Amino acid sequence: MNKAFTLSLVAIAMHCGVAFAQQPAWKIVPGKISTTFSEQVDPAAPLPEYPRPHFVRNNWKNLNGLWDYAITARSNAAPASYEGKILVPYAVESALSGVGRTVGKDSLLWYRTTVTVPAAMKGKRVLLHFGAVDWQTEVFVNGKSAGTHEGGFDPFNFDITALLKKSGAQEVTVKVWDPTDEGTQPRGKQVRKPNGIWYTPVTGIWQTVWLEAVPQTYLSASKQTPNIDAQTLTVSSFVTGAKAGDKVRVSAFNGNEKVAEQEVDANGTAVLKIANPKLWSPSTPFLYDLKFALVRNGKVADEAQSYFAMRKSSLGKDDKGIQRMLLNNQFVFQYGPLDQGWWPDGLYTAPTDAALKYDVEKTKEMGFNMIRKHIKVEPARWYYHCDKLGILVWQDMPSGDLGNGWEPRPAIIGRGTEQKRDAASEGYYRKEWEIIMNTLHNFPSIVSWVPFNEAWGQFKTVEITEWTMKKDPSRLVNSASGGNFFNTGHIIDLHNYPEPAMPDPAIYGATRAIVLGEFGGLGLPVDGHVWQQKDNWGYQSFKTPEDLLKRYSAFMTRMESLIKDGLSAAVYTQTTDVEVETNGLMTYDRKVMKNPEAKLFQLHSKLYNPSLVVIK
Repeated sequence: MNKAFTLSLVAIAMHCGVAFAQQPAWKIVPGKISTTFSEQVDPAAPLPEYPRPHFVRNNWKNLNGLWDYAITARSNAAPASYEGKILVPYAVESALSGVGRTVGKDSLLWYRTTVTVPAAMKGKRVLLHFGAVDWQTEVFVNGKSAGTHEGGFDPFNFDITALLKKSGAQEVTVKVWDPTDEGTQPRGKQVRKPNGIWYTPVTGIWQTVWLEAVPQTYLSASKQTPNIDAQTLTVSSFVTGAKAGDKVRVSAFNGNEKVAEQEVDANGTAVLKIANPKLWSPSTPFLYDLKFALVRNGKVADEAQSYFAMRKSSLGKDDKGIQRMLLNNQFVFQYGPLDQGWWPDGLYTAPTDAALKYDVEKTKEMGFNMIRKHIKVEPARWYYHCDKLGILVWQDMPSGDLGNGWEPRPAIIGRGTEQKRDAASEGYYRKEWEIIMNTLHNFPSIVSWVPFNEAWGQFKTVEITEWTMKKDPSRLVNSASGGNFFNTGHIIDLHNYPEPAMPDPAIYGATRAIVLGEFGGLGLPVDGHVWQQKDNWGYQSFKTPEDLLKRYSAFMTRMESLIKDGLSAAVYTQTTDVEVETNGLMTYDRKVMKNPEAKLFQLHSKLYNPSLVVIK
């Protein structure tokens, strides 16, 4: 990706506005550990960066900052008065929100702020964007409903142009209801009573809120899919309000060099020839720039910038006839941590963009080349950092509607039960999974989708898996990480604690890639850096970093032989401690590396030896 585009993102970040000219006092809620990044949070402009790096425009305004909030009974109308200030976009339960209160299924969370629409937006359509709000949302502008949304992990927006007053302050009110684990909606690891592997609830706005100005007819999205074998990039562009004769010009750049261009009808599909493509991988994360221009009667009516990478995620057999996960038609052992994406101060939300990037950087420094994003979806900028730094990503679907039985042994196909979801529960899952896949499609770092984890709400496994494969044939699908197991998908995935192990390649290797979706969980509580002083746990606990490293080193020796025998990938639990879990490579507050990055890097480097596996 060229320097000019990177600098443009920085310039856009500096361009952002905030909801208040003067901010009243705010402080982090005391009582829990926090990261050093929380000290860098500016309540006048938290998370000021441009939130959508895959579709960049210059005319926007950041609305993060201090808003009014109130918690009322679910039956109540909008409050006549508000209780105090909340720092958006940190969830109300988090310390960084400045509130630190739970809400629950019997209450509503209300937000209110006033916004001045910049002069540069006058005469244009104004879109109000939310990166993510958990869970059921209704938005009002100047007292009138702008729209509703259900889903805790996907971005949405409303065209609020018709609701705006001609001048002056515009009032934005947001109503949120979230039943946490008392509903059937996708909710990940949130529970009312946190314990073990289940964490503090997250309610309300937890990603950036922003305004965007667009023309009456505008580019609304794109979908780009590379094909390294044909040396092409297929690009679908979507236009809102298109008229007959409108065109979209799609241009690809390597730095300042234009490498391909095509003009197609609005809402059409371009196929760009990318000759001699530079392939994206963890060792060479090369990104091309992509520019869109909406053309009407020979004039550019709208523009947006994006980027793409040429990379391929597929299966192929080795010289023993065992299916392997391939990257760019080559076997690359995929090894990385289970990454929950939780923060002691922000819960779902990293305190700053630097914090969001920090975990990815540390993962690379430790010698991993992959991250399994576990039961959560991150803000778009997290995937952008993975794209730029070169980290493969397995993306989980956040679970919900739990209760079915789990059969963890892959040798027993079809033994575990499937959840019998009602129509509403199934609808929530299908709708949000499709939107998540659509939203994240353009991030080249994502190489595998994971619809289910350990039978958590698992239902209609074969149907959901095959739909996912059809929806995105450019990636592998790990049907059910850790079971329940069915004859479907590209991958068979075992969970085994603490030692590394794998499904029998003699049984599964001819049809599916073999992976170890979770193992390890070696615990080491570090005094002064724990969520609570007692009742912390790991799958196996140690008292010193040296003892932990000795055990982990033995795992890596074992891993080499498993790779030779047929293992394609492994996921170690986990990146950081999370609440009472102390099995992280780092403490929850990110202040202590339990073992030096350099030592881990050295241990991991031998796992990527290309001579371990020969592809036919």
